[in-house]
Amino acid sequence: FYNLENFFDTIDDPKTFDNDFTPKGDMHYTADIYFDKIKRLEEVVSQIGTDISPDGLAFWGTAEIENKEVVEALVSQPKLKSRNYQVVHYNGGDPRSIDCGFVYNPKYFKLLKSHSIPIDLSKAVKDGKPTRDVLWVTGILNATDTMDIFIGHWPSRRGGEELTAPMRNYVAKTIKQHTNSIIGLNPNAKVIVMGDLNDNPTDESLIKILQSVDKKEKIKPLGFYNPWISYYNKGIGTLAHNDSWGLFDQIILSKGFLDTKQSGYFYYKANIFNKDFMIQKTGKYKGYPKRTWDFNIYNSGYSDHFPTYITLLKEIKE
Repeated sequence: FYNLENFFDTIDDPKTFDNDFTPKGDMHYTADIYFDKIKRLEEVVSQIGTDISPDGLAFWGTAEIENKEVVEALVSQPKLKSRNYQVVHYNGGDPRSIDCGFVYNPKYFKLLKSHSIPIDLSKAVKDGKPTRDVLWVTGILNATDTMDIFIGHWPSRRGGEELTAPMRNYVAKTIKQHTNSIIGLNPNAKVIVMGDLNDNPTDESLIKILQSVDKKEKIKPLGFYNPWISYYNKGIGTLAHNDSWGLFDQIILSKGFLDTKQSGYFYYKANIFNKDFMIQKTGKYKGYPKRTWDFNIYNSGYSDHFPTYITLLKEIKE
């Protein structure tokens, strides 16, 4: 999963509030900046997972994309083009027109169906409004394993963590209703919940609502295993704020991924991709992910989040 940080095109869409990210907008978002950002994201995505597989990521989720076209522009770049990545995207309810997306390599992943789950926060808090949809994708990995994948960008903490927690809890409950129906029918179903959750692995939305745990033996029948809890407890994160690390970018897995004796794919390990070139070297954000923007000044960075990824293994029988 990778939050691509305000990945807009330069075209003013009259139906959305994207005016800032246009050449005449506050961000002075020119074609030169747009294409520079694409090249920087290409460099990151092309490297993730290549120490394990030369083809890199089999599939990945995104957040903060304006539309399908910007992701298609990214995956058509020279270092990614040979992977033939395909993009799933729906226009959601966010007023800024930033959505989630799903990208897959058809060599490894066959898309069966996809849905956009609307999130209306008026059902959670007073004065709540529609926000980013949750993207639900169903597909088959390497012709053997059917998987349901939920990609989300949960409500931000703007206004305070405690005050905004009910909104994230509402999104977690919405996702849990769907995962319960899947795992309830098949206890060994393979379900992944990923995204920029705007909550850490030890927060209520993850622990109490999604029922995610840090030890495989502690997982409940409808719950999840969250490998990022141990990272977070060690002070390791994917984004920084006020010199404190958070780990919002998570990939959590259902019980079906944990049996290492099965014939299908099982969970092996989790990683944060934080190469040296992706780290800010100077200024007030020194040591943080090298962000695209410093307020409305282009910082020639990648994203204010590090991407996360997991490795799945399967026994090969000769």
